[in-house]
Amino acid sequence: MRDELLTIGRFARLCRLSVKQLRHYDETGLLAPIRVDASSGYRYYAPGQARDALTIALLREMDLPLAVIAEALAAEPGRRAELLRAERDRLAERISRDQARLGMLERLEEGGLPGYEVSVAAEPARHLAVTRATCAATEIGDKVGECVARLLPLLGGAAVGWEPPLWGLYPLDLEEQTRIAVGAQTPQGARVPGLTREVLPAGPAAHTVHIGPYAQLPLAYNALFAAIHERGLRPHGPVREAYLVGPAEAPPEELMTRLVIPVEENA
Repeated sequence: MRDELLTIGRFARLCRLSVKQLRHYDETGLLAPIRVDASSGYRYYAPGQARDALTIALLREMDLPLAVIAEALAAEPGRRAELLRAERDRLAERISRDQARLGMLERLEEGGLPGYEVSVAAEPARHLAVTRATCAATEIGDKVGECVARLLPLLGGAAVGWEPPLWGLYPLDLEEQTRIAVGAQTPQGARVPGLTREVLPAGPAAHTVHIGPYAQLPLAYNALFAAIHERGLRPHGPVREAYLVGPAEAPPEELMTRLVIPVEENA
């Protein structure tokens, strides 16, 4: 039997891995040798283990966690495909975040910081009919889309007029579970079935306008909060986004969003 087995060195060369990697896979329970010599501690592998070893190396090259690889190797084909789809989705999300960061860096390179004109002026009271959602900070974009999809049919079916643009309302601090709202301005006292009322009081507010993808809104918020603190003001919520030009009207680089943060003098 020993003649049919491969030393760890030969097996490593066969699988284009290092001896160190194979030892690590053994220590973590990912790929154990067929036999370990009791006196010398030498590890021996069967040629039939090469497929698993090559698969592990391939998945590690894609940055899959060892725990996921171990589960995938042990799983039935259906479950294995499910695990790999989940990792694919996580990779796609990470790529999307990196692309957004790349866009922001390019914008900073061109325009520098802060790159936005910030004004402080009186903001009128607004009476909004809103739909609400709770989500993680990373899910806000998707949840806003879902809120809009609920909101527009209810507004369209109501016997009250509403005034564009749509508004997004957010807390100052984005927590693990964040409560958001999307709504439209309606006449004072008007009721829209299926929607709740949100009254935004009049008062001073800092505001700026962002032109470009929603993924680059952090640049505008950076400039807005910096200007607020430099002027000795204190922000309070909710933070408001007015979608002056939305995705249905223009490509991402031409979207126009007005950011409004109510402020007050520091005590």
